[in-house]
Amino acid sequence: MHMSTIYDVAELAGVSPATVSRVFNGTSVSDEKVAAVRDAAKRLNFTPNRAARTLRTQSSEVIALVIPDIENPYFTEMARGVEDVASKAGYSVVLCNSDAQLDKESTYLQIAIAEHMSGVIIATASEGSNLDPIIATGRPVVAVDRHTAYDVDGVVMANRAAGTSATKDLIRAGYRRIAYIGGPAHIDTAAERAAGWQDAITADGREIDDELLRFSTFRVDGGRAAMEELLALPEPPDAVVAGNNLIGVGAIQVLTEHGLTPPAVGVAVIGSLPFTTLSPSAVTVVRLPARHMGVTAANMLLERIRGDEQPARTVVLRNELQSASILR
Repeated sequence: MHMSTIYDVAELAGVSPATVSRVFNGTSVSDEKVAAVRDAAKRLNFTPNRAARTLRTQSSEVIALVIPDIENPYFTEMARGVEDVASKAGYSVVLCNSDAQLDKESTYLQIAIAEHMSGVIIATASEGSNLDPIIATGRPVVAVDRHTAYDVDGVVMANRAAGTSATKDLIRAGYRRIAYIGGPAHIDTAAERAAGWQDAITADGREIDDELLRFSTFRVDGGRAAMEELLALPEPPDAVVAGNNLIGVGAIQVLTEHGLTPPAVGVAVIGSLPFTTLSPSAVTVVRLPARHMGVTAANMLLERIRGDEQPARTVVLRNELQSASILR
């Protein structure tokens, strides 16, 4: 018995084999050609094999997780949560590190489309991230850690509350001149946590000193550079809120090098310190449930893959304060 091939379909439909392939891959082809190919395929009883069966409605059991910094344990912990849920449901996770670069991020999203991945979980590189191509394919997208301008599901931390909580703890401990070091100001997590710092300072009846607010990178070198600048001020701070875990590491390194190891200068870190030689009780930590963020995002994505069509929703995860037990 002769099994029909893509070439037989092309001949009967009067189109090229490449056009037949495009139709079955969901790539844009004129309606007229789509109709001709589908009609020919039906008459020849042709079905694409599993490897090629990538009609627009079908996809591989793979999801992409796009994160800005694979070296940050916060994102590693989040990836663990995604993978735990996905693998239980029979999905594989492809981890993509954008390095907070829009061109790398765009390439990974194109790969997700080309490889017919079932969906994407993404912590966007910046406010300039373009999700249009992936959304246009109808594949579900869940944004994590950062808000996007797109009408997609999201999972974020209560960032402003985290900034307030960290700062209030330093005020309670008796510190008077509290600085804030955040990641890039254009990333909402950095801006919202800084707003929380401002809320706590003004709620305590203090003036905001703009010199004490520093936006840097979300990496160790960012924390180091900003802490050096703060210590060089005519009136340096007596405490600092670090806007994420790696900034906290950099700030503590510099303070230690200057003989100001906490609690000599108070430190509150938003996010768990990944590595430190300090006693954990010397630093206030606002714990962010990163693994839970990954679990929540993966569950939301799987619901969408299975056909859930409710309006987009955003889940906000609460944080937990672990106060430094050593007061000044």
